[in-house]
Amino acid sequence: MAEVKNIFDVVGRSLGAQMVRLNAVASNLANMESKAGSAETAFKPIRPVFQTVFSENYGESGLASVDAIEVVPLDRKPELIYEPGHPNSDEQGYVYKAPVNSDEEMVDMLEASRQYQNNLEVISTVRTLMMRTINMGK
Repeated sequence: MAEVKNIFDVVGRSLGAQMVRLNAVASNLANMESKAGSAETAFKPIRPVFQTVFSENYGESGLASVDAIEVVPLDRKPELIYEPGHPNSDEQGYVYKAPVNSDEEMVDMLEASRQYQNNLEVISTVRTLMMRTINMGK
């Protein structure tokens, strides 16, 4: 695991974590209408697990960031739907629909997108400040 050395490391890790979050939301939304023949094979929504990463000299620099350390399935039961004509239906004619809440996913997507945008704004601001500092020395 690479060390957190400067603001660019903080933002880079943060951008990566939010990208994992956005990919999880995309996967959940893509599989929202999927149906399976059993509860065990039905799609389960996923969420990333985040962990705070501190720099080695956190006491002096105060630098910390975040990493997405894994993506885990949520413990939700699939929705049981009676569809006897569906190719995946069981002997009783039921299919198991993925338990994905589109409203929840959209809120998570908006939040992750805003966090991603905030991180891009930090990079832009730091770049601007560095250029002003360089120009002051000319």
